[in-house]
Amino acid sequence: MGGPRGAGWVAAGLLLGAGACYCIYRLTRGRRRGDRELGIRSSKSAGALEEGTSEGQLCGRSARPQTGGTWESQWSKTSQPEDLTDGSYDDVLNAEQLQKLLYLLESTEDPVIIERALITLGNNAAFSVNQIPMKLVTGITFAIIRELGGIPIVANKINHSNQSIKEKALNALNNLSVNVENQIKIKIYISQVCEDVFSGPLNSAVQLAGLTLLTNMTVTNDHQHMLHSYITDLFQVLLTGNGNTKVQVLKLLLNLSENPAMTEGLLRAQVDSSFLSLYDSHVAKEILLRVLTLFQNIKNCLKIEGHLAVQPTFTEGSLFFLLHGEECAQKIRALVDHHDAEVKEKVVTIIPKI
Repeated sequence: MGGPRGAGWVAAGLLLGAGACYCIYRLTRGRRRGDRELGIRSSKSAGALEEGTSEGQLCGRSARPQTGGTWESQWSKTSQPEDLTDGSYDDVLNAEQLQKLLYLLESTEDPVIIERALITLGNNAAFSVNQIPMKLVTGITFAIIRELGGIPIVANKINHSNQSIKEKALNALNNLSVNVENQIKIKIYISQVCEDVFSGPLNSAVQLAGLTLLTNMTVTNDHQHMLHSYITDLFQVLLTGNGNTKVQVLKLLLNLSENPAMTEGLLRAQVDSSFLSLYDSHVAKEILLRVLTLFQNIKNCLKIEGHLAVQPTFTEGSLFFLLHGEECAQKIRALVDHHDAEVKEKVVTIIPKI
C-alpha cells in the first residue's frame, strides 16, 4: 500500500480479523464445552411494559404511543442454542465487541454461530432497553448497533432458509425496534415480514416472532399505513391460529384500531362470520377482553368529529357488517352476566355504544 496510511489500514484490518477470530474461538469453544462450564445462559424475561400502560418509552427519544399500545421485548427463553456473552450476565457488550460480533454474523455460514450471535445481539438490545437508566441513554446498545450498520446485517437473516435463524433475527429486530431511529431503518422490512407471517406455517415460532415485531412497529401511528393491505390476512390468522397467535394478532389489531386513519381499512376487511364466536362467554378472558376493546376502539373512532362523515360503502362480509349486526349486539349484551368482573365492567361501558 505504501506510506503510514497504508500501514495503518493493514494494522486495522489485522486487528478486526483477530477480533473476529477470537469471537469464532469463543463461540466454537462454547459448542465443545459442557453447559456447566460455559458462560452461557438462557435469557431472562425482558420485562416488557404491562399491557394497558398509557405511555410507552421509545428509548433514545421519549414519545407517547399514539395508539395506547405497549412495547414487547423478546429475550431468548430456550437454553439451546444459548447466549454467548462473556463474563457475568449483567455485562453489556461495548462498541468494539458489538462490531466484532456483527462482523462475525455477516461473515460466518455456521448456523449455530449465527443463532448465538443473533441471540447475543437481541439480548443486549433488550438489556439496554430495560435495565440501563435513561440518564445513560446516549451510549445504549441498540443505538450503537444502528450506528455500526447492524440493523441491515441482522435483517438480512430473516431471509435465511433455517427457520430457527429466521426467528432469532426477528426477535433481535423486535428488541431493536423499541427506538424511533431504529424503526426508520426497520420499516423497509415490514412488507417482507408480513409476507413471511401470512405465508409461513400457522402458529410457528417464526409467525409469532413476526407478529410481535409488527406489533412493536405499530405502537405509534407512524408506520401503521404499511399494513393496510394485510388487514384481511390478520383476521384470517386470528380465526385460525391457536391461543397465543390469537392474542398476538389482537394486540396488533388493537394498535391499529385506536388510529382513526385506520378505521375504514379495518371495517372494509373481509372477515368470516366465525369472528363473532370470539364474543362467546366461554372464550378465554385474555382474548375476550381484547375483542371487546377492539369493538370499543372502532366505535370511538367512528364518533370522532368529521371522521367518515361521508359514509363509505362496505360490502357484505366485511367487519363493518359483523360489528353492526344484531348477532354481535346480542352476544355483547349477554356478556353483562359474565362471571369475570373485568369482562362485565368492559361490557357495561360498551353497551351504550351498541
